Amino acid sequence: MAVGTTHHTIVSTQSHLWNCKNSRLDETTTKVGLVSIRSSSPGNRKLGLVCSSGSKSSIIDPVQLPSSGKGYHSPKRSSESSLILIRHGESMWNEKNLFTGCVDVPLTPTGVEEAIEAGKRICNIPIDVIFTSAMIRAQMTAMLAMMQHRRKKVPIITHKESEQPHSWSQIYSEHTRKQYVPVITAWQLNERMYGELQGLNKQETAERFGKEQVHEWRRSYEMPPPNGESLAMCADRAVTYFKDQVVPQLIAGKLVMVVAHANSLRSIIMHLDKLTSQEVISLELSTGIPMLYIFKEGEFLRRGSPAGPSEASVYAYTKVKVFSIFISPSFQ
Repeated sequence: MAVGTTHHTIVSTQSHLWNCKNSRLDETTTKVGLVSIRSSSPGNRKLGLVCSSGSKSSIIDPVQLPSSGKGYHSPKRSSESSLILIRHGESMWNEKNLFTGCVDVPLTPTGVEEAIEAGKRICNIPIDVIFTSAMIRAQMTAMLAMMQHRRKKVPIITHKESEQPHSWSQIYSEHTRKQYVPVITAWQLNERMYGELQGLNKQETAERFGKEQVHEWRRSYEMPPPNGESLAMCADRAVTYFKDQVVPQLIAGKLVMVVAHANSLRSIIMHLDKLTSQEVISLELSTGIPMLYIFKEGEFLRRGSPAGPSEASVYAYTKVKVFSIFISPSFQ
């Protein structure tokens, strides 16, 4: 198939994205370009991204989304925004190798450091709204990450669970309202509920029930642990919430960060990257590593993970399946 490409620089064309003069993109002399890829089929055109540093460059394929009425296209406007996904930092039960699930466990000192490092990686990316789970480890990660942001806006949890908390938490200063980022918490983004495995040591559970049985509980898409959720059940609530609450913010041009858990984020990435149920069970997310997508004209463009201050390249990306990007010894 004959393929032609036309390059258009996009770094400075959208005010929500990076201004090279005020960001690390300028410091690392990395170039980001938009690529229009034409195939031999008439009218068939796709957009991709070119990221280059020095003499190396790579084209990043877009994730195609449906263009029908059921898709993400807005009939009123063409929006461009960004989506950051972060798994919370190491929790105290991650450290102890316990099944955590929906038990509300805080971060370890290592988890705090991971959250701070995640914040440094995204400190130059504007953020308008944050979604987290209802769990403290995700909320701690979001708050610590935002403390590293160059805009120094204050993340504030919105309380809309009932009329009184919502009324009592109103901000009456217009200046102050411009200096904060709303944080929306949702139980639908919680970790997969592990049922009767919650609180059990993973190694001891494998010795008790057998490695194959525990592996099936943890890795299969359809089979839940005793009185718990399967990954399919977790995906149903997490992806539904993402479509109903997060996508409308992106369509409106908002720059969104979602801080959640291994399984709720795996579910969302499965949806964005069109992974099969077999591919998603091999997808592992490291704690505290941001994953960046660009949302433009109804499409999600995966851009990899923004690099830390000491790293040479701006984006880490591989054209192998997405699950090769994330490597984690403590999956949960």
